[in-house]
Amino acid sequence: MANEWYNRKWAIVATHALVWTLLYSLPFLLRPTYEKPSPAEMAERASWFYFLLVFYLTQIIFFYTNAFYLIPKLVQQKRTMEYTGALLLVFLFFCAMRFAFERFYLGKTMVDLKPLILFTVFTFLFILSASTAFQMVRERILMDRKDSARENENLKTELSLLRSQVSPHFMFNVLNNMVSLARKKSDLLEPSLIKLSSLMRYMLYEADEEKMPLQREVEYLQSYIDLQRQRFGKNVVINVEMNVPNNHYEIEPMLLIPFVENAFKHGTGFIMNARIDINLFTTADKLFFAVRNKYSTASEEVKDKTSGIGLANVKRRLNLLYGNNYVLQINTKDDWFYVTLQLDLH
Repeated sequence: MANEWYNRKWAIVATHALVWTLLYSLPFLLRPTYEKPSPAEMAERASWFYFLLVFYLTQIIFFYTNAFYLIPKLVQQKRTMEYTGALLLVFLFFCAMRFAFERFYLGKTMVDLKPLILFTVFTFLFILSASTAFQMVRERILMDRKDSARENENLKTELSLLRSQVSPHFMFNVLNNMVSLARKKSDLLEPSLIKLSSLMRYMLYEADEEKMPLQREVEYLQSYIDLQRQRFGKNVVINVEMNVPNNHYEIEPMLLIPFVENAFKHGTGFIMNARIDINLFTTADKLFFAVRNKYSTASEEVKDKTSGIGLANVKRRLNLLYGNNYVLQINTKDDWFYVTLQLDLH
């Protein structure tokens, strides 16, 4: 928002100048014109015009002095007596200007103080109230901007922490895969290490971006699934269907991996006919992602301290990043654990 044209300095100055011009032009624009004035009347009107011009400039100076100096330096510092004294001096100065103009410029021998004071009181209170209201609104806008900037910074910090929690949890699982392959002296260890190197490169150098191409995120998921497929072999049936055309969609990095990790963590082990199904496709600027796995409450392992980080993490990240632009459903039915995610990509 800070880059919008109406927040630029030239636009603010132009807006203020336009408002003052319209405000002080109204008395002249709305004044009725009857017959042609005499030369004496023309001279008096010219005198009034010059006086009003100087008087209006003085009011504008008072408006901004009160808004940018008197209120911040005196009112907000609780220097009430000094502020009251400053206002009294300004009021007396306005009265003196009007008196001097009528007495010496117009040559009046007697100046009626009652209308002079009433006129000055009205204009003084109008400028004072407008200036105070302007400063209050201005301070509120600045405060809202600071709060918004602070909130955005806090969100960035929280998202960084959440993302940093994903990496150790993920690495713990992948390294377990490597240990398992090493114990089996499998020929798959070397290609698995190459895949792991690719995953680490993504996590260290690419996942720090705010957004990543969806195609790159899908490649990351596929590499992880391939590593798990090598680990479990025929012990777990893994069905994967991910169809993402090259349409320049972007997504938060490492947003989908916790659902897949959770499926492999709780859908394998002492489970009869272990099976994991993963589906992902896009249509009409929406992402549809579904993961389901067989599970058994009877054989569910005792959870360690890191268990559950993934799903709780991703829920929080979805709330922070997408607000109401996603639908996440997690449920169980007939020994199946289901996760479905619908996400707006535009």
